[in-house]
Amino acid sequence: MKQFLQKKWVKWPSLGLGIIVLGFIGFYLSIYLGAWGKLPTKQELGTLKQAQATQVLAKDGQLIGKYYIYDRQPITYADLPEHLINALIATEDVRFYEHDGVDNKSLLRVFFKSILLRDKSSGGGSTITLQLAKNLYGRKKYRIFSTVINKLKESIIAQRIEEIYTKQEILVLYFNTVPFPDNTYGIESAAQKFFNKTTSQLTLSQSATLIGTLKANHSYNPRLFPERSQLRRDVVLKQMVKYGYILSQKADKTMSKSIALDYQYFNHDLGLAPYFREEVKKELLKIMEHHKKLDGNDYDIYNDGLVVYTTLDFKMQALAEEAMKEHLKSLQKQYETSYGDQAPWKDKGLLKNIIRKQKTYKKWTEEGLTESQILDSLSKEKEIELFEWSGDSTKKVSSIDSTQHYLKFLNTGMIAVAPSTGAVQVYIGGIDYRHFKYDHVSQSKRQVGSTFKPFVYTAAIEDGMKPCTYFSTKSITYTDLEDWTPKNSSKEEDPYLNFSLETALSQSVNTVAVKVLNEVGIPKVVDQVRKLGITDSLSEKPAMALGTDGIPLKSLAGAYASFVNESKPVTPFYITKIEDKNGNLIQSFEPKIKDTLAYSAYTRQVMLQMMRATVNKGTASRIRNSYKLNNDIAGKTGTTQDNKDGWFVGITPKLVTVTWVGNDNYNIGFKTTAMGQGANTALPIFAKLYQEMNKDASFDFITKAKFEKLTEEILDDLDCKPEKRDSFLKRLFSKKQKKKKFRKN
Repeated sequence: MKQFLQKKWVKWPSLGLGIIVLGFIGFYLSIYLGAWGKLPTKQELGTLKQAQATQVLAKDGQLIGKYYIYDRQPITYADLPEHLINALIATEDVRFYEHDGVDNKSLLRVFFKSILLRDKSSGGGSTITLQLAKNLYGRKKYRIFSTVINKLKESIIAQRIEEIYTKQEILVLYFNTVPFPDNTYGIESAAQKFFNKTTSQLTLSQSATLIGTLKANHSYNPRLFPERSQLRRDVVLKQMVKYGYILSQKADKTMSKSIALDYQYFNHDLGLAPYFREEVKKELLKIMEHHKKLDGNDYDIYNDGLVVYTTLDFKMQALAEEAMKEHLKSLQKQYETSYGDQAPWKDKGLLKNIIRKQKTYKKWTEEGLTESQILDSLSKEKEIELFEWSGDSTKKVSSIDSTQHYLKFLNTGMIAVAPSTGAVQVYIGGIDYRHFKYDHVSQSKRQVGSTFKPFVYTAAIEDGMKPCTYFSTKSITYTDLEDWTPKNSSKEEDPYLNFSLETALSQSVNTVAVKVLNEVGIPKVVDQVRKLGITDSLSEKPAMALGTDGIPLKSLAGAYASFVNESKPVTPFYITKIEDKNGNLIQSFEPKIKDTLAYSAYTRQVMLQMMRATVNKGTASRIRNSYKLNNDIAGKTGTTQDNKDGWFVGITPKLVTVTWVGNDNYNIGFKTTAMGQGANTALPIFAKLYQEMNKDASFDFITKAKFEKLTEEILDDLDCKPEKRDSFLKRLFSKKQKKKKFRKN
């Protein structure tokens, strides 16, 4: 034997083989000992922590959004359907329950068939545990040795994982970390994103579809490549038949049906209530500054898996967004048609002024470029995605063209709150968050127009003015205010006509509103507004009666809530509680309601009746006539000067809604009052929402709620003619006052 081994043709090959084996062992040991990067210890593997997305839930628990870097939500073994587990094992690792993390049989098969015989049908040698190791720790580059080193590192980690965890626990870890298409991590996030279901609700077809994507996330993405994904799903089903997990008849029946996605956009720009989610995020970041984790570290809303419970009504929000889109799409078309070729957004002077205010223009100006150079650069065309109500399109346009394109669009803001608490049920900050990031609920302060008038009348009633007080509708010139002469929207004026307070408010008569303000005094009106919770600065000038001040939608909603909340205003709020990823309460939130009354019960009932008249026979009567709504509704329309802003505040016993419509550029209004008035721009969104809510019995507690009954005293005080004319003698002998001074207090 010794002589045989000393033969050259035996000795040198044996020596060479020995050197290779020793070299491999040394190489393996170098990896094992961490020469190519530290390997996780068993202790570290035993306390695996993965980044988890923060979930934002509607009030009924439905997921409306997430904050994440990697979209991941963890689940337990009990959440995994049997057919999902079987689909994974049949496709990725048929000997999962037999090996210790590395399937040597599969590796040998791969070596001989794939490498030596070039048989691509032999499959891969990776196990579920090896894939888990890769998912947990990723791969690094080591030049030409990358594949070998990474594979060996994963095999060591996989075997350690198998020593620490049971097979069930490994499956849970795998399903919670495995990447799916569209930057989605974990089966729960994938199930919700692609099928709008929890993992436990996945069908056989849906499970096979998601498992099929693991081979190549992008190539088998069912959203992008439905046909290719379906073919891959069928491969998974055939594998399940091959290994006895399902019968061929069941597979055939499943394969006969196409994949039906119910895709949910949880990325920030898309999906339900994107403006609301952004506002919640801002508030959440502020709240979490005051909280620490048990280990003393700060919370990270993108990685720590918080659960944020909000006040938003999922179904109502969806209906409101549809109502908004339906109305604004139609209104935009009318708006553009009304202007034709004379559209203000086509004015070169206005367009140039807007461009000069843009960041890019200012930056290039600071760098020394001339205006002609800047405009020349901005005139260069490039592929840009443009928003259109008919559907977004990608066109080759310049930055100037893009600016002009977006200048024409009407925008909107809408908030609906529960008046007893201030809980926000609906929140629409604009028409499309992808292209219009500015939030008209939380950021905007547009002139509120006639929606301010109820505050003036409230102060007057509270000050003792009777509902049947009459005021002349004729115009007055106030000599101490640079001969300011407030006018009514109607061109015709009857100098002998007098309106009661109810008629004047319901018909939104400007001249009377100013006279009521003059009678009660600006300080008392301002004081009343402050009691209603509005802290925004006011001009404290006579024109404030006509709503020339800017007030946020949230503030208006909180103030108007007092009319159906026992004279108490509320502060709109979004978050009810925040929990950590383990379900431990971090903080809960209670409604902020003032203890003191903003005004008396008598004033509240009188004002509510006046605003009911606005809906029944005043400026908001199209709610009854055009939209045929029979609900108990009070409200107030609003239109600002030159038809720049359209408003509607809708009040029902259980919901207060504020809606605004206008152009973001304050230089552009509606061409006519008929088109730009709040009854035509903002009211229809409210009306369309209620039409849909009336069809759904789940909203009966809102839609069928009734206002409180009026007392006999109030009924008597309101029992007067809506208008009266001056008598012949009064007209003949009285001196008609055309000019006067405005009261200072």
